[in-house]
Amino acid sequence: MTDSLSYARRLMSQLRENQPTFSELLHMQLESGALDDIPAFLKRRSLSSPIIVADANTFEAAGTRLMDALVDEGLEPNLCIIQPDTIGNVVADAESILQLLIEVKPERTGCLIAVGSGTIHDITRFAAHRSGKPFISVPTAPSVDGFTSAGAPIVVRGVKETFQASAPIALFADLDILVKAPQLLVAAGFGDMLGKYTSLLDWRFSSHTAREPYDEQVAGITQRALESCVQHVEDIGKRTETGIQILMTALIESGIAMLLFGQSHPASGAEHHLSHYWEMAYLQKGRKALLHGAKVGVASSEISQLYHDAAERGEYPYAEPQDWKQHRQQVQEWLRQVPSREAMASLLRQAGGPANLRDLGVDEELFAQSLREAHALRNRHTILKALNEDNH
Repeated sequence: MTDSLSYARRLMSQLRENQPTFSELLHMQLESGALDDIPAFLKRRSLSSPIIVADANTFEAAGTRLMDALVDEGLEPNLCIIQPDTIGNVVADAESILQLLIEVKPERTGCLIAVGSGTIHDITRFAAHRSGKPFISVPTAPSVDGFTSAGAPIVVRGVKETFQASAPIALFADLDILVKAPQLLVAAGFGDMLGKYTSLLDWRFSSHTAREPYDEQVAGITQRALESCVQHVEDIGKRTETGIQILMTALIESGIAMLLFGQSHPASGAEHHLSHYWEMAYLQKGRKALLHGAKVGVASSEISQLYHDAAERGEYPYAEPQDWKQHRQQVQEWLRQVPSREAMASLLRQAGGPANLRDLGVDEELFAQSLREAHALRNRHTILKALNEDNH
């Protein structure tokens, strides 16, 4: 266990006190060689016959090595390589979940091991929850903050919905593997963290205007994780071991903050709603998927511009709504903590990822549609929703 995770460990102690449902979330390792400790962990927990869940790329990155180690220890692992769709996307949808569930043997399978990034983890956590099996997280890239999440965003008939699922009982993040992740995946993880600027703002707004639940301590955890990434963006962009360790720790802390709160409010606001909207549009059009964190980072920069325009310059997409007018002064104060679109784009560029809509490949028509409609994807009273709802 590295010192960088000591804060996350304290968060986990609090998690076990406040959320007993997740009391099995006991073990985390973020260090070189963490993968090699998985067989001993499985033996201590009497978890034989695990299923390694991966896609073709993540199996090559870490799955092969893990499979060999488990075989050598006599743990009789099985393998489920999630198949891509016809255009090459690995999607967390009913077909992928069914592929995994077919492999689960109720009397034999000891656990599921997610070897990959966000999509593989969503498929695995959903299948683990429905089959009553524990699962273990093995990230292959520091690309999302959902590794420790208990929620699974699943595409159902073309619509992305988040379902209650299982948090992992352990996380083994091997720095030797993570530092080799493609730069775009690293930048996506940074983009997912950068999105906390607008998610935290939306959360405060929803608490004040719609009395949605809010927790200052959890918000502080998320803010701390965000700031650590921004302060070390140069190291993250260069993929140094220090930068990757800081980014991965921040992603873990953000995930634990969601577990502590019990919902995704700390880490998901209007920027995530735009991201989900774009994802569904791409699926419907049969286009190659965009990285989640890359979408979130760019979406957050655009949402920042929209909110700054509305609060500071009085520029609204429609007429000024009454609910917004009442809280505009408070929002102006909060917005002082949210960088401009240009500042966010600069940070995204330093991290090595797409910095704007053009870089990302989202056209102006889709972006305009998402500003009008994405707020309806979730029952959250974001500022984006306030700017839309009184004008429809």
